[in-house]
Amino acid sequence: MIADFPPHQGLYDPGHEHDSCGIGFVCDISGKPRRDIVTKGIEVLRNLDHRSARGAEPDTGDGSGVLIQIPDRFIRDVVAFSLPPAGRYATGIGFFPADEAASAAAAAEVERILGEEGLEVAGWREVPTDDSMLGRGARRAMPALRQIFVTAPGAGLEGIGLDRRLYAARKRIEHEIAAGEAPEAAGGMGGAAGAHRGVYFPSLSARTLVYKGMLVPHQLTGFYPDLLDERVASSLIMVHSRFSTNTFPSWPLAHPYRFIVHNGEINAIAGNRNWMRARESLLAHEHLDGLERALPICTPGASDTASFDEVLELLNLAGYSLPEAVLMMIPEPWENHGEMAEDRRAFYRYNAARMEPWDGPASIVFTDGTVIGAVLDRNGLRPSRYWVTGDNLVVMASEVGVLDMPQTKVVEKGRLRPGRMFLVDTAQGRIVRDDEIKDRLAGARPYRRWLREHQVRLDQIPDSAGARPAGARLGPAASNGSAANGSSPAVRDESLLRRQQIFDYTHEESLLRRQQIFGYTHEEQKLLLAPMARDGKEAVGSMGDDTPLAVLSGRPRLVYDYFKQLFAQVTNPPLDAIREELITSLYARVGPEGNLLDPRPESCRTIHLDSPVITDAELARLIGPGAAAAGFEAAVLPAVYPAAEGGAGLERALAGLRSAASAAIEAGASVVVLSDRDCDADRAPIPSLLAAAAVHHHLVRTRTRTRAGLVVSAGDVREVHHLCLCLGYGANAVNPYLALETVAAMGAAGEHGLDPDSGAAAAERNYVKAAGAGILKVMSKMGISTVASYTGAQIFEAVGLGEALVEEYFTGTASRLGGIGLDELAAEAAARHRQAFPANPARRAHRSLEEGGEYQWR
Repeated sequence: MIADFPPHQGLYDPGHEHDSCGIGFVCDISGKPRRDIVTKGIEVLRNLDHRSARGAEPDTGDGSGVLIQIPDRFIRDVVAFSLPPAGRYATGIGFFPADEAASAAAAAEVERILGEEGLEVAGWREVPTDDSMLGRGARRAMPALRQIFVTAPGAGLEGIGLDRRLYAARKRIEHEIAAGEAPEAAGGMGGAAGAHRGVYFPSLSARTLVYKGMLVPHQLTGFYPDLLDERVASSLIMVHSRFSTNTFPSWPLAHPYRFIVHNGEINAIAGNRNWMRARESLLAHEHLDGLERALPICTPGASDTASFDEVLELLNLAGYSLPEAVLMMIPEPWENHGEMAEDRRAFYRYNAARMEPWDGPASIVFTDGTVIGAVLDRNGLRPSRYWVTGDNLVVMASEVGVLDMPQTKVVEKGRLRPGRMFLVDTAQGRIVRDDEIKDRLAGARPYRRWLREHQVRLDQIPDSAGARPAGARLGPAASNGSAANGSSPAVRDESLLRRQQIFDYTHEESLLRRQQIFGYTHEEQKLLLAPMARDGKEAVGSMGDDTPLAVLSGRPRLVYDYFKQLFAQVTNPPLDAIREELITSLYARVGPEGNLLDPRPESCRTIHLDSPVITDAELARLIGPGAAAAGFEAAVLPAVYPAAEGGAGLERALAGLRSAASAAIEAGASVVVLSDRDCDADRAPIPSLLAAAAVHHHLVRTRTRTRAGLVVSAGDVREVHHLCLCLGYGANAVNPYLALETVAAMGAAGEHGLDPDSGAAAAERNYVKAAGAGILKVMSKMGISTVASYTGAQIFEAVGLGEALVEEYFTGTASRLGGIGLDELAAEAAARHRQAFPANPARRAHRSLEEGGEYQWR
């Protein structure tokens, strides 16, 4: 993918580009290519003009385009060379550098790469264009357009078989060919800021052909005279009119993509891309030779829709039908649907163990040139309506009224419902209804049996009854830095899950001292934890915060305080998590993934959690002998560092922790637990968010993240915001052990309005319940429905953290203002550590928690 927008600078981040567009399709159910299908599709596109955007120039648009079947008759009439039968050649209109010499050099590189992949260029065609109606910005960013024709001589490949052979070659072309910096300046290429560079094929296929560009809808046929030729016929056409918000338009980012058009946003896109990158080391398929040469699957700098399209293309080429691949990526809400058939539920549960949902408001039209259909996200936040006529015509679009049609011809009207799919199969000549699609997919493989044999629920694992879990294998100690190996394996392993005292003090002193290590205050106990433990709900407070930003505060602040949750934008409404309980889910999973392209029975071998917030007893199950017997080996890694060594010691400890995680996975661990319970007078806890993000991104970069689940057992986690951050930066589950111990002690003592008759157990249960509800509330503000999508999605921005720190440990997070580094974070951790372990022995006899003052004035 070629990024036609400026690089990150100032307050602008290209990762925050969003759309609100017009989409639609027209097709002949019988599959007969017709000229009027193309003309009707173009009329639909023009009638979606109100869903297209313009800049300051009314004749420079955000983008529009169409996808049609390859018009074989037309092509044979306009090229001067011979071609094999239809389906045995591939074609596509490529975006090349505007400079003539650079374009010729790029074309030669394209031919070289295709030759290396066993393909042959049958010929080139200069695509007729007329840019006279384009605005200055669109014309300045306009690429040279060249149509290529490719064959696989002697291979006997056609249709999808030829597309599979082309896949690695096309990805190599996009990744490897660049024509140098744009002439305007080294930054850039933005829509009106520089000339196009590199090579990008909107489509290169034996099945479909895309015409698109940085155009407004009425300019498309004027710019591409091909579309006005009577010989250009198709049985289907997919159209898109782009309305981007707070973004730079570009030629490549116009839709359609190779398989889809999309109206909406993928809110979890950062996590989806990271998970796909992590999966790449396991990807393999017999029909995709040279897949390793196509990596990365999700091209850096691409839009959310482009990344979705790239993954959908991979799944389709690997043998999944388009409906199955789409439902793997955008499943209907199955988790809390009590009336769903068990076979269908098993289909979704099995695939949930292999891929997280691509969550967000989305209406997506998809096609491979034979089937064409649409799916709506589980929330139904984008409209899609369709008409069916008596003469086999189907029209679907963002709204009604896109095509003038006598109502006497219409035999069916409808709208796409949340989580439902609409599909036309032109090979079978019929509309395939949602229930038929899903029932067929659910019955294609014995998903229920596979789940029964390979997936384990956490509550099915035997309770280790508080004993040291013999099956929990301690992870290898880090080689660089004393933090990771400062105590013996036996001591670390023993200390991780001891429910009783972990310091050599009385129980009361130990709890108090640990609360001081992690910066607890009386105010937090009274105003935050007590309502959660008493009522099972978060406390209700007024909005606003008049305390200093963490980076400006004179008090040592937790790393969590340097992050702010992002919220839904105007085109991306939040959810109502209370009234729409059916579509939200706290279901989490811990364990390894298999090869996404090879659905095997053991591919669902994970531990299922009803909530990502787990108690000490559940953690004991997760890393105990029962889990080990089920094939889930656990590695427990101490997340502590020498308090006296400051930022340098913290950096060494983080490096050691990452190395230890990699070594544990290589040794066979499928569950990695980061625990800060081994604090003492010499060792301070690594901030759990920093530890989790560092390990998660390290494993993503090394493409091993999907080989193990990541669990955080942390003393500094107590608020919902803390839990959300840990999940957002990659933790599959969080054990807030000190918060649980604190509310248990409050419940047993009857403090802050808790009922002592209900006891500690009730306080713990209520806290976990409140935490889960709080996570749903925070996710809903960004329009994300499931914890599975939220995990690793890092929907946050950093305020006051330095660029180097963010890039290394919180990769991909926006930090617009810059700020502090590891030295300052270590100093804040050391200040809390000194409160718990004062140098003056006289102070140890008179310890108490600070009052606080973040929520009430002091």
